[in-house]
Amino acid sequence: MAAEGAAPPGLRARALECLIEADPETKVAAVAALVAAVLAGDYTPDEGAALVPAGTVPGRPVRPELVAPRLVGRRSMLTREGRAMLVHALAHLEFNAINLALDALWRFPGMPPDYYTDWLRVASEESLHFSLLAGHLRVLGQEYGDFPGHDSLWEMVGKTCGDALARMALVPRTLEARGLDAIPQLRAKLAQAGDPEAAAILDTLLRDEIGHVEIGNRWYNYLCRQRGLDPLATYTEVALRYGAPILRGPFNIEARRQAGFTELELRALP
Repeated sequence: MAAEGAAPPGLRARALECLIEADPETKVAAVAALVAAVLAGDYTPDEGAALVPAGTVPGRPVRPELVAPRLVGRRSMLTREGRAMLVHALAHLEFNAINLALDALWRFPGMPPDYYTDWLRVASEESLHFSLLAGHLRVLGQEYGDFPGHDSLWEMVGKTCGDALARMALVPRTLEARGLDAIPQLRAKLAQAGDPEAAAILDTLLRDEIGHVEIGNRWYNYLCRQRGLDPLATYTEVALRYGAPILRGPFNIEARRQAGFTELELRALP
């Protein structure tokens, strides 16, 4: 707890420190420590200050090498290396997802307290996902960083640094929502290839990602109401302005419904 009479440190400032941390295991531990401190009442949700990073944002290890998505490579799920490459790709996505949750937390002052604790929850669950996948990768004889990765998720984070509404629209409810569509197919491939442990990890990912997309939807709609904007028309305009990827099916309609997309939004999917 903070000393009596002293202002507790700001949650956003500590989240920024976690974001700058480059070592994956240290970052995961720092997020867990931050969650414990918040539960103990040691942090204020938003100190209201403009923060300046003291290091590179985001912090990440030297490996994996970042390449264009088409150069990441794929192998057959029937081989151990092929399954390892897929698990590595998922681990890389989850590591980036820790960073994007921390960035959403520190980047935007003046939001309600629940906004910050929501994104801390996301960072905590993404940390668990990364740890589960990195651990299974070791079972397959590889380490995180052994294969290349791409940076597409973080590129959209960078584009939307100036507007919380655009961030909520295009990262959780666009890019992360694609995971709701893709995970069931990937799970089926891993199960069919004889890797039930990896399939079970993807069950956890899908369950939690529904909640993460719901958080993005909830705060996107909050910001639209605050600004007097129509959510559907605003999404179309924001997606065009920031060059969001064109959505393509098949879509996991039930998961998207659970994640807070309205029936009107679901009917508008291509």
